[in-house]
Amino acid sequence: MTDAPLEPDELERYARHIVLPEIGGSGQQKLKAARVLVVGAGGIGSPVTLYLAAAGVGTIVCADDDTVSLSNLQRQVLHGTSDIGRAKLDSAADAVARINPHVRFEAHPHHLTTANGHELVSSCDLVVDGSDNFATRYAMADLCAAAKVPLVTAAVQRFSGSLTVLAPYRDGADGRPLPRYRDLFPQAPPAGTVPSCAEAGILGSTTGVIGTLAASEAIKMICDAGEPLLGRFLMVDLLTMRFETIRYGRIRESAS
Repeated sequence: MTDAPLEPDELERYARHIVLPEIGGSGQQKLKAARVLVVGAGGIGSPVTLYLAAAGVGTIVCADDDTVSLSNLQRQVLHGTSDIGRAKLDSAADAVARINPHVRFEAHPHHLTTANGHELVSSCDLVVDGSDNFATRYAMADLCAAAKVPLVTAAVQRFSGSLTVLAPYRDGADGRPLPRYRDLFPQAPPAGTVPSCAEAGILGSTTGVIGTLAASEAIKMICDAGEPLLGRFLMVDLLTMRFETIRYGRIRESAS
């Protein structure tokens, strides 16, 4: 990823970013040059896509194979009532174009797996995973680790959510490799033990909070700003309005 020059109207569009010392003109150029994969155009993917588009990420690649339904609209703010029955990627593309004509939207109407996702992940500078199942989360973690692409991974349920950033191919400040997804979640919970949003319910704004935080982490990683959630796991409870962060590290593997 190399810095991309900004056009005159982009300088005005992103003026509030450019005056931030942590971003500045060089950071905005990095955003314009970036190619980010968003996995899922649903509850989490909606605010991620909207804020990355508004922030000026040059290419947003979105993978989703679903269509818009009426029950989505309580939380999936990429889509509106007139989009019911459309492919989510089509309404997402319209939303991105409406927000920022400088952003290219690339649609991939596929369910990503370790078998079909390597080339797409490898073509991107960063991945944000807003999927709603553990199989996809593990697959994206494995693909990103193999391709050496940073991953922002987020999840929600009811009134709560969680978020972390993964770059296990890098070393931390202590010189040790940064942790993997499996260091945080060694294995997926047994099938049926974690209810879906359809079964347990979800406060619509929960996805907005977590998705916006995920977009913020993506921007920080692209601009090399602040302290991303590398080796830290953020847990948010909106019922009590509590934000807690725990540190986790690479599990030492026993010698064979």
